[in-house]
Amino acid sequence: MDLRIYIDGACRGNPGPSSIGVVILDGKGKPIKEHGRFLGEGTNNTAEFTALIEALQLALELGARNLKIHSDSQLLVRQYSGEYKVKNERLAEFLGQIRDLRNRFTAVELVHIPRELNRHADRLANEALDSVGSD
Repeated sequence: MDLRIYIDGACRGNPGPSSIGVVILDGKGKPIKEHGRFLGEGTNNTAEFTALIEALQLALELGARNLKIHSDSQLLVRQYSGEYKVKNERLAEFLGQIRDLRNRFTAVELVHIPRELNRHADRLANEALDSVGSD
């Protein structure tokens, strides 16, 4: 099964209350899963990495083999590809988890997209923040 996924992390303050949003589409572009979750106190980067981890976990549960994942976080995409080094120890741990999960698929492509093309995942992340009353 091939899936297209949109991910986003949100943070109000940095660090501050954080959350994620994940939208999973089937091969024809039909939404098959929406996921938003409040994470608690964190940074924007930890939220972005967590969104990718949870997207990969959800795709495994759905039985996917090939993924094209879209993120508006240039840092995440470039660190994932190896173009940027990961200097933060926590993000390096996340990247290790991501690599372990990635190896369970036939193909995983992570691409950078403009923020305006990621509105659905952004909305889910912000709804998760709003659900706990953070401002």
